[in-house]
Amino acid sequence: MPPRPDGRIALVTGSTSGIGAAIARRLARDGYVVVAHGRRDRAAVADVLAEIGAADYLAADLADDAQAAGLIAALLARHGRLDVLVNNAGESVRIPHADLKAATPAIWRRMMDVNVIAPWLLVAAAEDALRRSAEGGRPACIINIGTHAAVRPKGGSIPYAASKAALHHVTRLLALTLGPAIRVNGVAPGLVDTPMSAGWAAAYELWNTRSPMKRPAQPDDIADLVAALVGNDYVTGEIVIADGGLNLT
Repeated sequence: MPPRPDGRIALVTGSTSGIGAAIARRLARDGYVVVAHGRRDRAAVADVLAEIGAADYLAADLADDAQAAGLIAALLARHGRLDVLVNNAGESVRIPHADLKAATPAIWRRMMDVNVIAPWLLVAAAEDALRRSAEGGRPACIINIGTHAAVRPKGGSIPYAASKAALHHVTRLLALTLGPAIRVNGVAPGLVDTPMSAGWAAAYELWNTRSPMKRPAQPDDIADLVAALVGNDYVTGEIVIADGGLNLT
């Protein structure tokens, strides 16, 4: 087990289920003081918070600009510092790529609001705190969770894939802008076996038959990769694809 991070605070957005819960659990196990986040009130997620070992929980709807910015302010008011920000919260929508009319302007705006603008607002609000963290001798860290569909023409819908592609490019631009005090990396999962993927038979068939690993990822597979990037004080500006090698086919 790595050395304990001595009170370092990690915020993981969208961490009451799936990939986010696995990331929060892993960072808590690594010794971080984990602040979890979701849209529901604390009572509704109390069992999850206990299971993942979260030290605190903050509720906010990240599609609301004021709530997104207020999330960081609330965290700093309670804990006084922020060292790691994992932008995991996001939304997807399944629309056949050929059904152009179904991808309405409202859907496009929702995908951009939640998957690109909300992470941007969190980073902007957290920048000063993350720079103060770096004064302790270790760079602060941002991890943005994207998707393999942002690097190949696949995915549940074109608006979703395009929004995550934008997040990938924002990740690289921020790494160039914020270093060396703040490292910024991305993880781009393929199919992950979570409730969000339930019922997507075609995707499971694809991963089980065509990917070199012959299976979808488990949430812990992605959490392990995030933890490795958080623990490495040198890597920045990378988008690490975690799709079991499907991108090779």
